Amino acid sequence: MVFLVDVDDTLLDNDAIQEDFRKYMGRKFGPQLRDRYWAIQEALFQELGYRDYLGAFQRFRLEHPFDPHVVTAGRYLVDYPFAKRLYPGALNVLRKFRSWGRTVILTDGDAIFQPRKVERSGISRTVQGHVLVYVHKETSLEDVRRRHPADHYILVDDKLTILAAVKQAWQDQVTTVFPRQGRYAHDPRILADHSNAADLTVEHVADLLRWTLQDFLDRSRTASQANPTPARTRKRILRNFGRQLPEAAPR
Repeated sequence: MVFLVDVDDTLLDNDAIQEDFRKYMGRKFGPQLRDRYWAIQEALFQELGYRDYLGAFQRFRLEHPFDPHVVTAGRYLVDYPFAKRLYPGALNVLRKFRSWGRTVILTDGDAIFQPRKVERSGISRTVQGHVLVYVHKETSLEDVRRRHPADHYILVDDKLTILAAVKQAWQDQVTTVFPRQGRYAHDPRILADHSNAADLTVEHVADLLRWTLQDFLDRSRTASQANPTPARTRKRILRNFGRQLPEAAPR
């Protein structure tokens, strides 16, 4: 069994990080240039499919090559104290998952800033360096499976679109967990379009600290009853789950 856990707005309050950066940009560059940088970043997001803060700075610099704040703003991002923006209990959730099975960070992003974020927040150390960063993780599932093979996966992600895509690909081999944190988790359109994507929904990631492994197994069993996968396959997954089940902890 492998636990796959997202980063932005699942373990880290990414909305708050963005707001801090907006305020910083406003102080250093003024509102007009701040908004210009954000427009460049948004255009890059539409082009790449993920937030590339440093790449946006490179393009911004071409428009303002003599502004000394460009360098200091890049340093602000790289040295940001990400650990202060961890959701309460986030690292404890990872430690609890690790006591049950291998725990892997599964996130989207660029090849420099996103790994830096995972490292400086303490997340990488907590999962013993098991970190996967893709351009689009929902299209990289075969690589995930190759690197971390398992009979069953537990996926924790704040984006229902991701949960839905992985559920469609892996069906009853995955239990999807939806922490309702961040702006995407409260988007009415996304909620309506993917209402059945999550096997389990919690308001905060720390709520998972109250769950035992048996709770996850029960939820997986309930979800699999409505799945057309053959019963023999479902029984094998749950049987292998049970082999890893420790003695029940007091609730």
